[in-house]
Amino acid sequence: MIHLFTDFGLEGPYLGEMEAVLRRIVPEVPVVRLMNDVPPFSPRPAAYLLAALAERFAPGDVALCVVDPGVGTERRALVVDCAGRWFVGPDNGLFEIVLRRDAAARCWEIVWRPERLSASFHGRDLFAPVAARLAQGDVAGLRSFSPMRRTEWPDDLPEVIYLDRYGNAWTGMRAQMVGGDGVLVVAGRRLGRRTTFGEAAPGEAFWYVNSAGLVEIAVREGSAADRLGLAIGAPVEMVAP
Repeated sequence: MIHLFTDFGLEGPYLGEMEAVLRRIVPEVPVVRLMNDVPPFSPRPAAYLLAALAERFAPGDVALCVVDPGVGTERRALVVDCAGRWFVGPDNGLFEIVLRRDAAARCWEIVWRPERLSASFHGRDLFAPVAARLAQGDVAGLRSFSPMRRTEWPDDLPEVIYLDRYGNAWTGMRAQMVGGDGVLVVAGRRLGRRTTFGEAAPGEAFWYVNSAGLVEIAVREGSAADRLGLAIGAPVEMVAP
């Protein structure tokens, strides 16, 4: 299947136009709207979100990833193969964490160009056709490439990287890297761990391990974003109980 991972949102023509390209070229391949409200213009938090979600991809899957504030500039167009899971998108750090967690990953630059290439919509004109061809097993138009690496980025990001519609705040920290009994400090508050929402009292703020394996901040029957004043990039810290 082809997974769509973008900061487009659902409004406007962008997601629909990109899906139309995929369905025209590979109508037999399912297209899944995995995540399209990634923090806009922000490859860094997107890289941690993508790596967490990619854990559930299967060999042969293609992730079409467009968080591309540098579209139309000299930034390269990239294809990554991680154990048969393919990633297509801009070379702007979006694949840094995926690459870091697979030492055997291979990378290529997309050198193919369509007859018509919009300066502002490579998702539709460049990345979508390449993703469709990869889903067919076609790797033409690629050449071996070493992407720019962001070695200064941590393996686990102690920041808020996503706010969902409930006001829950995902962090870039994997649960297995922080231990199970720590206290999370965010916005001057110390939050204990709960396993489920049902363990917390109504209105209580806490942290738990979400379905993507990341540390998440929540309020039972409320919004952690509103209660704690959280935004993308808000720092968090895990400390001893």
